[in-house]
Amino acid sequence: MGSVERPEPLRLGSVAPNFKADTTKGPIDFHEFIGNNWVVLFSHPEDYTPVCTTELGAFAKLEPEFARRGVKLIGLSANTIESHGGWIKDINEIAGSDLQFPIIGDKQRQVALAYDMLDHQDATNVDSKGIAFTIRSVFVIDPNKKIRTILSYPASTGRNSAEVLRIVDSLQTGDKWRVTTPINWVPGDDVIVAPPVKTEEAQKLWPDLKIIKPYLRTTPLPKEKTSAA
Repeated sequence: MGSVERPEPLRLGSVAPNFKADTTKGPIDFHEFIGNNWVVLFSHPEDYTPVCTTELGAFAKLEPEFARRGVKLIGLSANTIESHGGWIKDINEIAGSDLQFPIIGDKQRQVALAYDMLDHQDATNVDSKGIAFTIRSVFVIDPNKKIRTILSYPASTGRNSAEVLRIVDSLQTGDKWRVTTPINWVPGDDVIVAPPVKTEEAQKLWPDLKIIKPYLRTTPLPKEKTSAA
């Protein structure tokens, strides 16, 4: 029995595969859509499903925060565009949101396959024809079209929209200041000076540098200097 051709696995640093697709805001070429922006692409198993409805409402409410950071949101669901339209009305009604970002119609799973968003083990996560639905994937993509973060959640578990925003803040702040962010970091907390920055240079850059261990050097970084400002 021939196995289905699976694309090369996507890793952090891979270029986000390009695709053309219909969305609730019209047809797009994904790389053109990215342009010079950061993008968060996230998938949902199906329209009119309870967990997805709560998620999209939460992302719609946070969209202005993403926009302030130069981030575009784009959703994906394994249904048709026509179906998405009615669902968006429900989402806005339930969440009190105003969902503006596009949602890709991926009935044929073209994008889901390219991004390996399919469930390998949950036999219940399928449509009426037995075709696997998408899992809850999140891809954070930078302006160079590079994938910087991949999250995969099962269909049963809703995501944390604040965590996706926190990841964006960590990546954007880190790129700007050559720092890394410790466990549970939120903008305004101390950051870690990236290992390649020598201590001598770090002390010039960060007058309040604290050397906890030679390999663990922290500095305050006010929220105003992070991408959350």
